[in-house]
Amino acid sequence: MPFSIDLHIHTTFSGDSTVAPEEAIERALALGLDGIAFTEHNSFAASDPVERLKEKYGGRILILRGVEYSSSDGHILLFGIDERVVSALGRYAPASEVIRAAREANGAAIAAHPFREWALFRSDLSTFDFTAIEAFNGHNNDEENRQALVTAESLGMPTTGGSDSHSPEEVGACCTVFPGPVTEDNFIETLSLGGYCGMYRKQLP
Repeated sequence: MPFSIDLHIHTTFSGDSTVAPEEAIERALALGLDGIAFTEHNSFAASDPVERLKEKYGGRILILRGVEYSSSDGHILLFGIDERVVSALGRYAPASEVIRAAREANGAAIAAHPFREWALFRSDLSTFDFTAIEAFNGHNNDEENRQALVTAESLGMPTTGGSDSHSPEEVGACCTVFPGPVTEDNFIETLSLGGYCGMYRKQLP
C-alpha cells in the first residue's frame, strides 16, 4: 500500500515560516498523509522540539527530522544525520563535502529544488552522488519542477516531493510516495533503495 510523506517542511524554527510544528502535523493528518519531515534551514537542532510530538502522534503519522543545508553549490536536504554533522560542515560547504559527510554518517543527501531560478544549483548534478533529486517542490513553478524531473530521469535517479511549506495551507502540496510502509528505522535504507517518486498531491487517489 502506498505511503506518502511530505519530505520538505519548514516551521517557525526556521525563522522564515509561520507554521508551528504541531499545526503542520495536524494539517498533514487532515490531508491523509502518512508522514511528514521537518527540514529547518541549516540546523538539525532547530527541530529538537519536534521530538516530544512523536510520542503524542505516534501511530497516527510518521514524524521525521532532517535539515535543508545551504551548500556553496545549492540547497541539499539531509536525512539520517545529527547536529554534529551540520556543525562540522560550517557554513556553505561544497556540495561534494556535504554529500560525503552525509554518507559517512549513513545518511542521505537529496538535491533540493535544483532548478529554482533564484536558488539555482550552480554545478552539474551528474557529478554528485545524490541519493535522489527533489523534482516536485511546492514553491517551484511547473517548469522548474519539470527540469528537475527530466534531469533525474536522464540520470536514472529517484525523485522526491515536498511542499517546502512556509505557511499552514502549503503543507502537503507535494509529497513523496513510497511503495510500502516507511518507519523511522528503515527510512534511510528505503531512500537508498529507490523505487519511490515525488508527485503533486492532486495526482494521488
